[in-house]
Amino acid sequence: MSRFRWHLTAAAIAAAAVTFGIVAAPASGAASPTAEFEKTQDWGSGWTGKVTIRNGGSSALTSWAVEFDLPSGSNIPSAWDAALTKTGNHYKFTNLSWNGGVPAGGTASFGFNGSGTGSPSNCTLNGAACSGGTNPTTTTSTTTTRPSSTTTTTSTTKTTSSTTSTTPTTTTTTTTTTPPPPGGKVVGYFAEWGVYGRGYHVKNIDTSGSAAKLTHINYAFGNVQNGQCTIGDSYADYDKAYTAGESVDGVADTWDQPLRGSFNQLRKLKKKYPNLKVIWSFGGWTWSGGFGQAAANATAFAESCYKLVEDPRWADVFDGIDIDWEYPNACGLSCDTSGPAAFKTLLTALRAKFGSSNLITAAISADGSNGGKLDLADYAGGAQSLDWIMPMTYDFFGAWDAKGPTAPHSPLTSYTGIPHEGFNTADAVAKLKSKGIPSSKILLGIGFYGRGWTGVTQAAPGGTATGAGPGTYEAGIEDYKVLKTRCPANGTIAGTAYAFCGNQWWSYDTPATIAGKRSWAASQGLGGSFFWELSGDTTNGELISALRG
Repeated sequence: MSRFRWHLTAAAIAAAAVTFGIVAAPASGAASPTAEFEKTQDWGSGWTGKVTIRNGGSSALTSWAVEFDLPSGSNIPSAWDAALTKTGNHYKFTNLSWNGGVPAGGTASFGFNGSGTGSPSNCTLNGAACSGGTNPTTTTSTTTTRPSSTTTTTSTTKTTSSTTSTTPTTTTTTTTTTPPPPGGKVVGYFAEWGVYGRGYHVKNIDTSGSAAKLTHINYAFGNVQNGQCTIGDSYADYDKAYTAGESVDGVADTWDQPLRGSFNQLRKLKKKYPNLKVIWSFGGWTWSGGFGQAAANATAFAESCYKLVEDPRWADVFDGIDIDWEYPNACGLSCDTSGPAAFKTLLTALRAKFGSSNLITAAISADGSNGGKLDLADYAGGAQSLDWIMPMTYDFFGAWDAKGPTAPHSPLTSYTGIPHEGFNTADAVAKLKSKGIPSSKILLGIGFYGRGWTGVTQAAPGGTATGAGPGTYEAGIEDYKVLKTRCPANGTIAGTAYAFCGNQWWSYDTPATIAGKRSWAASQGLGGSFFWELSGDTTNGELISALRG
């Protein structure tokens, strides 16, 4: 069967809803590599597409190139997980260094954003027809659709053509996606301060292709002061004015509009991606000091949080609240002594106030050691009030130990020579499960950054160092988008990557290691994944693409 679901007519788009569908078996019936296109998002004036390459042949592909045409008036400005070249209306997508190999029976995929209403045509995969034939072909005789987790509302305008006996149609499609299946959550943190030195704005979530892959955004952070939820940065949150070019929808803010800043941009992003949910996160490393006081009068705290999250100016922006308490009854930036029951008390009060229609989540310690942070508070009790829980399975090791030993900051498993037993993802997840927290409520944590040292003389983990490696914003930490070229990964350990360049040693996750972690999470029955944070990824969303799969 042909797996490349192209169709030249808008009638087929209507029939196939989100997926363009053509199915025609090659005459020979022989299995061969094919490519399949589907629309994953459609907002009228534009759309997001995905191409999946399926190797039905008997030998591995070592590289791939997909080419097709778009009619005049349609355009693809960006792509991810593939290198894009364009000549007129002809588009060519070739593999990147890490995803060219496709074993027999395996798949690879890439995505892109498109504008206009035109459909791709004349598709080839490595020079042969995407349907698996020997020559580029276009078939319009038979259409079929595959089961989809979407419902579609379609309005059709028919026009008459003097050159054909059929009636061409133009179709406008609005798609509403049902909630993701277990394991399907992809939660990304957006840092409110990123709009300053990092120059990362809500629009970047869209242009990078990340918005189409996310199920939820955690907006970080609101503050916790005097036992109350409070605004973190009012200028960034709701006052900063955006120009037309900076705005998600291309419309500039005005001086007298009631809401500006990132909140208004998130509102626009949700309008463009109506299935995307946004959760307001409170606390974090710097602002967790107020949670102990908040837990002492949890009912009053919950009331303050509800009033702030549901403020009429932005109530439509947020779908719930996230608590990032670092750490209950333990030490983070400061030490909390509120007792083991405080975490559950706080979350129970929040659920009572926010009700069942709002999301309540929490980012927690990932210390899986015996007697460690996960044993100091009632996380199982707190999880009863949560939609999901996010162990921060990163930052296990770093240059706060200035002389080393060098160690990966986000190991999936333990390994011989690990500096601290229990400081790895598998042990943290196992401990949470042992406490009775359902696997489906636990999300896998990924860092979109690396941690590193300088003054290192050996490539293998476990070396000595003289201090923290240089970072753009802070010594010892750097974004993936910088490290991938400045200090490329040249080794792996415990399911994550590391790099030795000059006298520097860095560890970080790559698309390949993220794919491995994603597979591990699926094998554990986890509810999905989350990451810190969006601005660390490349401009075409390499890491989130690997995380989404």
